Amino acid sequence: MPKAIIVGGGIGGLTAALSFHAFGWKVQVLERAAELGEIGAGIQISPNGMKVFRALGIEDEIAENAFQPEALEMRFGRSGNRIFQIPARQAIIERWGAPYLHLHRADLVASLTRLLHARQPNAVRLYAECERYENTADGVQVHLKSGETISGDLLVGADGIHSAIRTQMLGPERPDYTGNIAWRAVVPMDRLGDLAPPPTACVWVGEHRHAVTYRLRAGQLANFVGIVESESWASESWTEQGTKEEVLADFAGWHPIITNLIAKAETHFRWALFDRQPLTSWVDGRTVLLGDACHPTLPFQAQGAVMAIEDAYLLAKLCSDEADKLSSALKTYFETRQPRTSQVQAASRSNAKLFHKHTPISRAMTYGPMWLAGKIAPGAIRSQQDPFYAYDVREEPLR
Repeated sequence: MPKAIIVGGGIGGLTAALSFHAFGWKVQVLERAAELGEIGAGIQISPNGMKVFRALGIEDEIAENAFQPEALEMRFGRSGNRIFQIPARQAIIERWGAPYLHLHRADLVASLTRLLHARQPNAVRLYAECERYENTADGVQVHLKSGETISGDLLVGADGIHSAIRTQMLGPERPDYTGNIAWRAVVPMDRLGDLAPPPTACVWVGEHRHAVTYRLRAGQLANFVGIVESESWASESWTEQGTKEEVLADFAGWHPIITNLIAKAETHFRWALFDRQPLTSWVDGRTVLLGDACHPTLPFQAQGAVMAIEDAYLLAKLCSDEADKLSSALKTYFETRQPRTSQVQAASRSNAKLFHKHTPISRAMTYGPMWLAGKIAPGAIRSQQDPFYAYDVREEPLR
C-alpha cells in the first residue's frame, strides 16, 4: 500500500488525507501545532466543494452544523438598500448540483478530523514540524525538527500561506500588499436583537470598503468580514487583534446591522491582504503542493478553501490512477489545476474593485445594471458564478 505524507492539518491537508485514503493509500498527516483547529471564523463551501465531500461519502456529516443561506444578495453599506437578491437553497442545488453552505471553520476541521480518525485511526500526528524534505530514488523523506525522519511514496505540502515546503521548493516569496486590511468577528445571534444580519450571503458595498455577513452553526452565530482600504499594513496573521473602536471608526456611518454586529463582538481580528501571482511549478520530484501553499487566493470570491478541496481530490485520484508513474500524475495535476486556480485568483482580485466603487457615477454604472438584472433577469447574476460553482472536479478528464 503506497503512503502519502501530508504536511499541514488544515482543511486542504485533511481533505487530502481523506481523499488518498479513499483511493487506497495509507496517510500520515504531520501538524506542527499542539491540536487541530481554526481560529473562530466563517467559511463558505460552494457546490463545487460539496461535490468533493459527496464523492468521499461525507456530505451529510459536513452539513450537520452548517447554515444554508436563503438568498444571495448585495446591499449598500450605509443605507442598507438592496441592490439585488436571488434565491439560494434549493435554487442553488437545482442549478449547480449541490448545496451552498456556511460553516464555522472550527466545525469543518473538527468534522474532517473525526471522519479521518474513523477511517484511519492515528493518521494525524501533532507536534510534528517539518524542517526539510528530501526526494530519494524511490520515494521521499521528511526530516522533522525533532530529528526524526519519516519516509513515504509522496509528500504533499498543504502547510498554508507561509508554506515551508514551498519555500524549500521555490525559495522565499515576495507577495504584494493589496492596499486592503480585513477585519473579522463572530457574534452569537442572541446578542444582536432586531439588528441581526439577514439569513443570506450578503455583500455590503461602499466607498473604499465593503463587508460580508452570513450565519453559521445552524444559524446560531453571525459572521462578519470587513475589508478596508489602508495605506499602512499590519501582519498577515489570522491571530492579530485590533480594537472595537478601530473597526467602528472604519465603518462609521454604516447601516446599524453592521455597526451593531461590530459593537457586540468580543474580539476583532485583523490581517493585511497580500496578493500572489500564479506559480510556474508546484512539483519537485515526489513532492507536490496544494491549496494556499501554491495558490493563495484573496477572499473576494470565497473560493480559497474550496480550491484546496478540489486540489486534494484530483491529486489523490490522479496518483491512484497512475500509481506506477507518479511523475506523470503530478505533471497532469499541475497542468489541470494551475489554470483553474489562476482563474479564481484573478476573479478574486477583480471583485475587490467591484465592491469598492469610489464615485457616484461609478456606483451608478456598476450597481444600476445589477439592480435591473436582479429584477428582470436573475439568471444573469447566477451565471456569473457558473465557472466556479458548476465545476465538478470528479469529471476532470485525464490529460
